[in-house]
Amino acid sequence: MEEVELPMCIICSQAKPDGIFILSEFICDDCEAEMVRTDVMDERYPFFIGQLKQNLILKNA
Repeated sequence: MEEVELPMCIICSQAKPDGIFILSEFICDDCEAEMVRTDVMDERYPFFIGQLKQNLILKNA
């Protein structure tokens, strides 16, 4: 049986089986759910924005 390599999440840097692909970059279900629930005034919000900028915008510019 062949082992399948799991995609690496651009937010948490962990290999996870489930999530979404945006511009060919993977965001796991856990991070996607946390990002959706995070208020813009939350201290974690800038981290999420930074990860998205670094991995989506800069790589695909």
